Amino acid sequence: METVWFVLVALMIAGYVILDGFDLGAGIVHFGAARTEAERRQVLQSIGPVWDGNEVWLLAGGGTLYMAFPVLYAASFSGFYLPLMMVLWLLILRGIAIEFRSHVEGPVWGPLWDAVFCGSSILLAIFFGAALGNVVRGVPLDASGRFFLPLWTNFGATGEVGILDWYTISVGVLAFLTLTQHGALWVALKTDDPVRGRARRIAGFAWIGVAVMTLVVTHFTMQVQPLVREKLHSELGIWIFPLLALAGLAGVAWFRFKRRELAAFLSSSVFIAGMLCSAAFGLYPYVLPSNVDPQFSLSIHNASAGPHGLSVGMMWWLPGMLIALGYIAFVYRRFGGKVSMGESRH
Repeated sequence: METVWFVLVALMIAGYVILDGFDLGAGIVHFGAARTEAERRQVLQSIGPVWDGNEVWLLAGGGTLYMAFPVLYAASFSGFYLPLMMVLWLLILRGIAIEFRSHVEGPVWGPLWDAVFCGSSILLAIFFGAALGNVVRGVPLDASGRFFLPLWTNFGATGEVGILDWYTISVGVLAFLTLTQHGALWVALKTDDPVRGRARRIAGFAWIGVAVMTLVVTHFTMQVQPLVREKLHSELGIWIFPLLALAGLAGVAWFRFKRRELAAFLSSSVFIAGMLCSAAFGLYPYVLPSNVDPQFSLSIHNASAGPHGLSVGMMWWLPGMLIALGYIAFVYRRFGGKVSMGESRH
């Protein structure tokens, strides 16, 4: 049962990054793809009906983590307290910018909301990437299962580490480029020229950065986290996820060249899922490695709830997910198609 919940949490996190990732990416490319007021409204309208629904998956993932792996939840939310508060404020500011832009207008307010929307989207992408880098690298868990990380120390990936070091920053850069590509492909899918053309060009430049940083981060990961290296050497089945990521990355380049926006966006989603699953299953059965002593690491066995709790949780989780999936299907079908300059769907 622990493995089942591990898979479900991994899939929910991947789903959140794919769904909320494209509207974060739309914020990142907001100034590059749109030049006029009407074009900026078009970019916002492309995510207007779905952005807040996408963020529900973050709450659902957190709730599932609390229910299935309460020890991991407690350790992570205390050890990562500072960056989590920063992420919370960025999410709040981003939501305020999206909502207030349509209601509080003016020569000062409009550019301010645009800057907050773009800036918070950039920082969220980097922080989410750095958070993943911290999990893969490991944290200084002690025998009590607790840890604390400052924002940074000496930027080294060993010893007294902080949230930010050369490894986690590299993962943050990769996350930023990946979501830039993902968001640009979404904007290209949902808009017409000239916004569509600019978004396609941004996606092309971002693809180069994603390809380079994927190689760099993969090499760094093999050096920083021996668990991933050993898993790739010992279990051939794990290679399906890196190969899936490579197929998705190649698909983005090919379908963007063929001007097939939907296929390129779906390929980007496959790349994201492949990369996240490579990290998750490369650490399995560990959910939070300790860089102090491997025996202090949290795994699916010592971080999970009891068997009865996991079984009862599944009874509630399944109908809840069916409702959420039904809502997602309805919204994306209802608001499918491209948005026009004069359309208001927010």
